[in-house]
Amino acid sequence: MGIRFSVLASGSTGNATIIATEESKVLIDAGLSAKRVEQLLQEKELSGADLDAIVVTHEHTDHTKGLGALARKFDLPIYANEKTWKMLDKQVGAIAEHNRCVMETGSVLDLGSLRVESYGISHDAAEPVGYCFYHEEQKLSVATDLGYMSEKVKEQIRDSDVLVLESNHDIEMLRVGRYPWNIKRRILSDIGHLSNEAAGIGLCDVMTEKTKRVYLAHLSRDHNMMDLAKMTVSQMVEERLAPDDHRARLMDTYYDRVTAWDHLDED
Repeated sequence: MGIRFSVLASGSTGNATIIATEESKVLIDAGLSAKRVEQLLQEKELSGADLDAIVVTHEHTDHTKGLGALARKFDLPIYANEKTWKMLDKQVGAIAEHNRCVMETGSVLDLGSLRVESYGISHDAAEPVGYCFYHEEQKLSVATDLGYMSEKVKEQIRDSDVLVLESNHDIEMLRVGRYPWNIKRRILSDIGHLSNEAAGIGLCDVMTEKTKRVYLAHLSRDHNMMDLAKMTVSQMVEERLAPDDHRARLMDTYYDRVTAWDHLDED
């Protein structure tokens, strides 16, 4: 069995994704209460005791809310870079020293049969990262909470079998929405969140014949809708690719329920 994964929750109310091979199980972020993360894992017939580690993208609460409690309850190692750890130390409570693991940006970590590589992204956090996961010839990339898709990010996530990509907001919905202008400006900035349009344009540069599925993630509940995100991303792709170019299938994520297991070795 190769890589399989499920997005347990995605959005401003909390983020967590489970990545698994037969030998290894890794949680990306724990942005809901520990109790809720455990419930979601149980829906995938797993528990916190099955996890080998938690890797952290950045310190914002919607990615770290249950982190400390899970680590303490199940004696789990947490991997984050040093700048993120300095922020985490203020908010997740006491973590056993042997579980306080530093994984610097750009480094590679082997967890059993799963190879994990981090890469820097642009967001208003101490030192935010995305992750790529490798097993044999399979590659899964996770790229959310990025204000823009830099050439370095594109290079990192290009040629993935499956990609989890931020498609946070519709620009016009955000502009006329209820948020104060300073928050809108932050979201629209290069250290904010990726719009549907930007996700679609960036996808054209990273999608290859190998890419089977793209999960649109971290959608705003106030300034986006999944159907709109998929329509806009598809439109950006159609405008930029030739008719015979490969297109990956666009997939949903949810803030309030898990996605089905996705097996990377299945078409």
